[in-house]
Amino acid sequence: MNTERPPTPQKMILLGRLLGAFGVRGQIKIESWTEPREAIFRYQPWTLRDASGAQRELSGARGKASGKHLVATLPGVEDRDQVEAMHGQEILVPRAALPPPSAGEFYWVDLEGLRVVNADGTDFGTVSHLFSTGANDVLVARGDRERLIPFVEPDYVRSVDFEAGVVTVDWDTAF
Repeated sequence: MNTERPPTPQKMILLGRLLGAFGVRGQIKIESWTEPREAIFRYQPWTLRDASGAQRELSGARGKASGKHLVATLPGVEDRDQVEAMHGQEILVPRAALPPPSAGEFYWVDLEGLRVVNADGTDFGTVSHLFSTGANDVLVARGDRERLIPFVEPDYVRSVDFEAGVVTVDWDTAF
């Protein structure tokens, strides 16, 4: 079983979002989903995407932790009005910009699109996405219907085979 998968360069990864103004001098609060959260500044240039889907590239963001968010300075953004206009924009980077995962690890985005089958061979569809509940992560498989499968290895997720493009789960067809 091959657990390594080459990254797809065109795939964009959501790393965080712009939350709003911090002060009056054009600083902005950022919610980061990187670990550690300050690592978001290592993966530039960013692609900023607004609610309408419009995108623009931005390089040179700098920042630091402040409470539960980051506070950043963005090039060309110098006042509170400019910051407020950016509220809610998503921060994306190409998958290729992320470091390769350690052996036996993978990024959630690398699982998206893989087939999901149970131990009996029943096809549950493909991995739509994953999300965290705090207690554990959850894999969302979409096929004849949507299934939410706890991403707990080896209890429910038995194997991930990137070469075959399959995630094998121990999950009842009735759930």
